[in-house]
Amino acid sequence: MGKGFFQVPTAINEPVKSYAPGSPERETVLKQYKAYYEGQVEVPLYIGPEEIKTGTTKPMSPPHDHKHVVGHYYTAEKSHVEKAITNCLESRDAWANLTWEQRAAIFLKAAELIAGPYRAKINAATMIGQSKTIHQAEIDSACELIDFLRFNVEFMSQIYEEQPDSAEGIWNRVEYRPLEGFVYAITPFNFTAIAGNLPASAAVMGNVVIWKPSDSQVYSAKVIMDIFKEAGLPDGVINMVMGDPVMITETVLASPDFSGIHFTGSTHVFKALWKQIGNNIHTYKTYPRIVGETGGKDFIIAHPSAEPQQVATSITRGAFEFQGQKCSAASRVYLPKSTATEILNLVKKDVESFNKPGSPEDMGNFITAVIHEGSFDKLAKYIDQAKADSDAEIFVGGGYDKSVGYFVEPTVIITTDPHYTTMETELFGPVVTVFVYEDMDWSKTLELVDGTSEYALTGAVLSKDRYAIDEATKALQNCAGNFYINDKPTGAVVGQQPFGGARASGTNDKAGSAQNLLRWVSPRLIKETFVTPEDYRYPFLG
Repeated sequence: MGKGFFQVPTAINEPVKSYAPGSPERETVLKQYKAYYEGQVEVPLYIGPEEIKTGTTKPMSPPHDHKHVVGHYYTAEKSHVEKAITNCLESRDAWANLTWEQRAAIFLKAAELIAGPYRAKINAATMIGQSKTIHQAEIDSACELIDFLRFNVEFMSQIYEEQPDSAEGIWNRVEYRPLEGFVYAITPFNFTAIAGNLPASAAVMGNVVIWKPSDSQVYSAKVIMDIFKEAGLPDGVINMVMGDPVMITETVLASPDFSGIHFTGSTHVFKALWKQIGNNIHTYKTYPRIVGETGGKDFIIAHPSAEPQQVATSITRGAFEFQGQKCSAASRVYLPKSTATEILNLVKKDVESFNKPGSPEDMGNFITAVIHEGSFDKLAKYIDQAKADSDAEIFVGGGYDKSVGYFVEPTVIITTDPHYTTMETELFGPVVTVFVYEDMDWSKTLELVDGTSEYALTGAVLSKDRYAIDEATKALQNCAGNFYINDKPTGAVVGQQPFGGARASGTNDKAGSAQNLLRWVSPRLIKETFVTPEDYRYPFLG
């Protein structure tokens, strides 16, 4: 505890800058974007004090301009991963024994660096590497990552403050120890904030971490490491390695000192990791913590009383922001027959008002590119299938082109089959499927929503009828870990809406809350007795 019971600065959500035409932040980020676009960056492996450049590299290209190379990153061999594990373990004692306020100061400083001198850098890197508009980059890579870092420190202090009662003559206290060993963080391409938070949330609690970022997010991952280093994070606390994910994971999970995994990605991969950990269970010194946020097939259901314009805006924003590449993106929609035509026409008007998908450097673009060719090809296949099937039609959109960038038009599919493939399959792109139900079937449709998907991440109900809202809230309690009333199913804010889902959507350990941080500690209860008994006999013995 150091030499005092310290109060950390109260965490508040970072204000979102507007980037309106003529604003200084707009000019600054465009200047940084141009510098990154015209430059070349090399991303090494970060292992302890070393920045290692191996013999193998892979290029980094903007998804919206995939023939243009903005740099390269180095890939690890097995020996590098083993070195990272060794370095983590060598660094663990010093980091775990550092007083908590010193750890807190590092991550609070990192938050201030992002809010200030690194804001344009991390936003521009996210725009280039992940093809996010400036608004999507700002709310993610700047604001949400800042929020994670600030709120994690506040949550940490609240956890440490939570102590058991003590009876007369004894003192009970709990130490929240970091896990014994190291944590493995596997992060996705779609949120720079998640990429920063998964290793940082474990590290702030005193753990050491092996971090494997997504191949499609390495550009902004380098900026995160630059920030952590400037903030004073000691070498070896977070070691970052890139390369063959199978090799890296097999090497990490084979270590007896593996103590936990912090994962965001696909359900299929997470289930495979869980199985792999189970198969290795006799190897480990302790039962590993398994924390994962995975896929979603997130829904919007509109009641006949809902305002059509509000439903349409929820669909447009919920389905098409960041090209639908959010775990929380709306991808299946249930509309009442009485208002469906009006709602769909309003959505069509929105979509037709978008510029053609293009570069995020043009800030008039609402839609940019999907992340890579594999994603593009998958989406094109499902769009073509909908064009051919008799029980589906393309209502708006349906075009795609990868000659310059991986551009897929925002697409609305209408189906007469509530179990049509795109109502059930996670697509992770700007494609939303709509099923129109009879108004009288509202209650039956709630059952349909609950029973259609293996996922349970986010969902939304729109209604002006409070009885209908109450019915939906109860009927849909198990199919969305984050449930939204009269709003789109995206946009969870750290400290306000802890995020996570159940079923095939993950372990629901709620990133952005103290619940998540508790997964990265192993409490030790200490009971101290002040006057120690000297006679074994209890009074009942007479």
